[in-house]
Amino acid sequence: MKKNLDSLDKRLVSALTEDGQSQVGKLTERLGVTPPTVRSRMKNLISAGAMKVAGLVNPMRTKGLTVALVGITLQSHKLLDEKLEQIANLDRVNWCAVVTGRYDLIVEIVCTESTADLYDFLDKDLSQLGGIGSSESFVVMKSRRKWLLLPEAVTRLFEAD
Repeated sequence: MKKNLDSLDKRLVSALTEDGQSQVGKLTERLGVTPPTVRSRMKNLISAGAMKVAGLVNPMRTKGLTVALVGITLQSHKLLDEKLEQIANLDRVNWCAVVTGRYDLIVEIVCTESTADLYDFLDKDLSQLGGIGSSESFVVMKSRRKWLLLPEAVTRLFEAD
């Protein structure tokens, strides 16, 4: 269920979007509210799943990361919700969405070994799910204003280094 954001929530999210490391004191000055108000609003937004404060990575400036988009056509539209959930939970997936147009789903994955990771995603991860009619992959060669919240599989690899 979507959470309605009031004016203060929107201004708080906007401020944190500009600088996720903003101290509560700076946020209170900017928003004109008390520190407990800022903390409780942040806590409520996070617990409602409407906001997440995290470190984002620019894949164009980080060696060892490749982003790919995968368009997926399902064998049956009856599988949309089930496949959306299954694919979204795969290790390399950053996000997955049901879309209009030529594909049923669009998936963004983050690869650490370039096309080898993409191949594994297509050959192992997707094929094990079943119900996939076809897929088409697009490796992102260059982008602007693209910041990533890394999927769990990639953060595990970063922690191991």
